[in-house]
Amino acid sequence: MNPRSSLYSLPRLFLFILALGLAACSEPRPEVQMLSGPTMGTQYHVSWVDTPENTADAESLQEMIRSRLVQLNKVFSTYDPESELSILNKKSADMAGRWIPVSPELMSVLQDAAFVNGFSLGRFDVTVGPLVNLWGFGPSPHDVVPTEDEVKALLPSVGMQHLQLRPASNEIYMDEPLYIDLSAIAKGWAVDDIGLLLENLGISDYLVEIGGEVRTRGTKPSGPWRLAIERPVYESGVSAQKIIEPGNHAVATSGDYRNYFEKDGQRYSHTIDPMTGYPITHKLASVTVIMPTCSLADAWATAIDVAGPELGMNIAEANHLPVFMLIREDDGFREAYSSAFKEMFPASADTLKTSEEK
Repeated sequence: MNPRSSLYSLPRLFLFILALGLAACSEPRPEVQMLSGPTMGTQYHVSWVDTPENTADAESLQEMIRSRLVQLNKVFSTYDPESELSILNKKSADMAGRWIPVSPELMSVLQDAAFVNGFSLGRFDVTVGPLVNLWGFGPSPHDVVPTEDEVKALLPSVGMQHLQLRPASNEIYMDEPLYIDLSAIAKGWAVDDIGLLLENLGISDYLVEIGGEVRTRGTKPSGPWRLAIERPVYESGVSAQKIIEPGNHAVATSGDYRNYFEKDGQRYSHTIDPMTGYPITHKLASVTVIMPTCSLADAWATAIDVAGPELGMNIAEANHLPVFMLIREDDGFREAYSSAFKEMFPASADTLKTSEEK
C-alpha cells in the first residue's frame, strides 16, 4: 500500500501513545506486553496486560494479529488490485443495478459509514473515491490540480444515495457505478476487530493502535492508559497539546497538516469535501473524537473535519459527540470542546485557552 493515501496515511490522526513508564515492583504483578508490525501502509501497536487468565503467548498472539490484519487488508485495500474492494470498484459498471454479495467485514464497515453519513449531513461519504483519486490521494498519487470541469464531471457519481445495503444477507446495491474509498473508517474498524480478538483470548486490559487510531480497555498495572493529542505542526516532530485518559473508549483524530501537496504556493489537503469536490480550506487544524468504537470515532472525525469548526461543532452537539478541536488563529491555535467532551473530561472546561504557536 502507498502510505500517502487518504486511507492509510499515518499523519491523518495525530495521536501518539505516552510511554508506559512502568515502575519496578518488589512483588510480582501483571506486566504490560507490547507488539508491533507493519499494516495498511502504516504500523500497528498492541499493548496488553499479561495475566494468568490470558490464553495466548506473545509469539502466537503476534501471528494471530498479523494474520487477521492481512485478511482485513485483502478486504478493504484500494492499493491491492486483488482485494475485495478493488475488485468491487473495478467491476462496478457490470455490478450496478443488481444486488451483489459482500463479505461480513465489508458490510459492517459500510453500515457504520452509512450511519455517520446520515447524521453528519453527508459530510462523511465513502463514495468520494473518484474525487480522492482525481486529486492525487489514491493509489496513483500525483500533484496535478484538476480543472473545475473535471471536478464537476465526477460530482454526480458521488453520494451515499447511490448505495443501498441489505445487512441481513450481506448484499449491496449500486444504482450506478461507484468507487468506494474506505479512507476514514477502515483502520478504525480494524482496531476494533483486533480489540475483540484480544477479548476473545481473555485479555481485558489492552491498547490497540493502527496509524494513530486507538482503542483502550481496562487499565495498566500503573494506572489508566493515557494518550496525547498532538499539536499540529507542518514540520516534522511531535508535540503534545492535551493528555487524556479515554478509559473504555476509542479515540481518532483527523486533520490536514501533514498529508497534502503544494502547488503554486497553494496547499491542498488530502481531505476532500464530498459536497464540493474540493479539498477543505477552513481553519480547523485537527479534530479528535472519542467513541465506544474506533470505527465510528474514525468516521466522525473525518465528517467533522470536512464540516469545519462551526458546522462541525453544531454536528457534534446535535449528536452528543465528545469532540476536541484545534482551530487556527493568527497567533496559534484555539481549543474548542463539545458539551459531551466537557462531561467526559471536566477539567478541560477549566483549561480552555489559546496556545501560542512556536
